[in-house]
Amino acid sequence: MFTKRYKNRLILQQQAGLYRNPPEITGREGKYLIVDGRKVLNFASNDYLGLSTSEDLRKKVSKNFREYSTSSSSSRLVSGNYSIINRAEKEYASFFGYEDALFFPSGYQTNVGVLSTLFEKGDSVIFDKHIHASSVKGMTLSGAKFYGYNHNTMSHLKKRLDSNKKDQVAVLTESLFSMDGDLLDTRGFGQLKKSYRFLSVVDEAHAYGAIGEGGRGVAHDVADVAVGTFGKALGLFGAFALLPGGLKDYLFNFSSPLIYTTTLPEAHAASAIDLLEIVSRSEDRRKNLREVSSILKEGLKREGFRLTGDAHILALEIGEEARAAKVSQSLLERGIFVLPARYPTVPIGRAILRISITALHTEEDMRAFIDALVSRQ
Repeated sequence: MFTKRYKNRLILQQQAGLYRNPPEITGREGKYLIVDGRKVLNFASNDYLGLSTSEDLRKKVSKNFREYSTSSSSSRLVSGNYSIINRAEKEYASFFGYEDALFFPSGYQTNVGVLSTLFEKGDSVIFDKHIHASSVKGMTLSGAKFYGYNHNTMSHLKKRLDSNKKDQVAVLTESLFSMDGDLLDTRGFGQLKKSYRFLSVVDEAHAYGAIGEGGRGVAHDVADVAVGTFGKALGLFGAFALLPGGLKDYLFNFSSPLIYTTTLPEAHAASAIDLLEIVSRSEDRRKNLREVSSILKEGLKREGFRLTGDAHILALEIGEEARAAKVSQSLLERGIFVLPARYPTVPIGRAILRISITALHTEEDMRAFIDALVSRQ
């Protein structure tokens, strides 16, 4: 019975153009991937500063894993509360301008662990309809009432706030949206926060390291709680929550995804500390990232393509799911690796090519992408 259900669902997935079968990657060389024995330009990576292939960072991480054990071998609340992890969290809180910080094994786990714990039955949570799936899951598990507002539309958020004046209210959003690539209207969001005094949780996973002064993102002035990740611009793995005073202790005591999981190893914390120094002196990388992103965006627009994106994530509108998959495959044949985002990641019938740009890319790479896209039409 179970096997038949699984098989039928996969068949339906294929018929709907939603079947996921990513190409196997046999190697990586900076901005290139090795697929089927060929080097192809990678436009699907969140390694925005190119740090994950940095020789400097690799040496530091290697040294740390030689010095410390390879695993913490315990939950943070048993024998995994190492002093160097606490030190790293303090340094992250200070660097990003918060009172405290807490490391998690992944970004998904961070959003689930934070949101499912901070909110409960009787609370109202208002969320941008384009927030990440992990935020949706955390919000759902909390038991709170939740209401979506139209993506990045402050007038609609205001209506939601007006309808929930009697409740204890929180608002969830991202600072740089992972699929649309647009930036939060921080000015409008901040004005509403000042008027309605809601608790704000802002996911800065795609911003930290890559944009803002010193790579500190864009939402510090409007976020009570912020979520970041090591696995994107910071070039490592794991994630973190930046917190006001008192919430770290609360999460230690009540966050099930934190309590019942093995914590990240000491070597990770030591590497995270090293990363802050590297990110601080990566302005040249951020400058190149801004420049090549602008070149690609303007070049695609001149060719008549419809897309959104304010920074290093561009969403190229395709529409029909099967067509998006075909365009992706066609580009791969031309040496460009970029994948489609389809339902349920984006609304049905509104598939996109999600283009990720990194500091390793050059102006020539942008031209190659545009030429490949134009030539397939």
